[in-house]
Amino acid sequence: MRIVYMGTPDFAVPALQALHDAGHELAAVVTRPDAKANRGNKIHFSPVKEKALELGIPVLQPAKLRGNEEILGELARIAPDVIVVAAYGRILPKEILDLPARGCLNIHGSLLPRFRGAAPIQAALLAGDEVTGITIMQMGEGLDTGDMLLKGSTSAAGKTCGQMHLELAQMGGELITEALDHLDELVPEKQDDALATYAPMISKKDGLVDFNKSPEEIERQMRAFDPWPGTYTFYQGNMMKFWQGCSLEQETDQAPGTVLAAGPEGIDIACGGRILRVTQLQMPGKKRTEVKEYLKGNSIEIRTVLG
Repeated sequence: MRIVYMGTPDFAVPALQALHDAGHELAAVVTRPDAKANRGNKIHFSPVKEKALELGIPVLQPAKLRGNEEILGELARIAPDVIVVAAYGRILPKEILDLPARGCLNIHGSLLPRFRGAAPIQAALLAGDEVTGITIMQMGEGLDTGDMLLKGSTSAAGKTCGQMHLELAQMGGELITEALDHLDELVPEKQDDALATYAPMISKKDGLVDFNKSPEEIERQMRAFDPWPGTYTFYQGNMMKFWQGCSLEQETDQAPGTVLAAGPEGIDIACGGRILRVTQLQMPGKKRTEVKEYLKGNSIEIRTVLG
């Protein structure tokens, strides 16, 4: 099948590789323009561009899609049977959605209609979902509202966003090749809009801990924001990141954010009327470390209120 592939980050790389390995004709890859790093103005290619160049696939990098006659003309010239999209980062205008003979298929990182939007993996972990997965869907003009073609699910229990990202990216590659192999046999299933939830884009400020929340909520926040943006608070004016922790059953009447204990087992912090035990942290300019190792050369003042 003649395919145009649209994607940008690491998440989209395994599917591109899978389509290549399956023998599909990858006529072009469309990805976001190259970015400059903050230091040295060094140009960075997107992960998808790097993979496309490695595989010898032509790369297109339009600054915008809507109203861009040049890219529309180029895609029309290529005449793909299908456009496959995975985390491209821009909404496709109707002119592009209508262009391929077999439509546009999206690899979405959730079990739709749950968690439409930009950050479905983080949203599933924040919500405490035990199961999440991938949906292969037909694209329309709405935000992840198209008909569903194929789903795959996996356990999310105890996993970080980084771990889920790798697992679902691989699953996306497997499912998109399966969907294309059986495209004539798949029966589109409409989404129930009444069950839809949304996953807005994550920003760095979302990582700030609110100690009024329960220990379970903060533990989920740690997993959802690992590796980025991290879950953090402030200790003596310095950012302190929490990477691992667990909830304790004891209740406390201490103010939220109060350090109750600090020892080899972890740092116990009052939150939501109960106790969060942080077992792995990171201070500015340092690597992640187990609390027991950190405390060998540092101290945490008991009764300090974090934040």
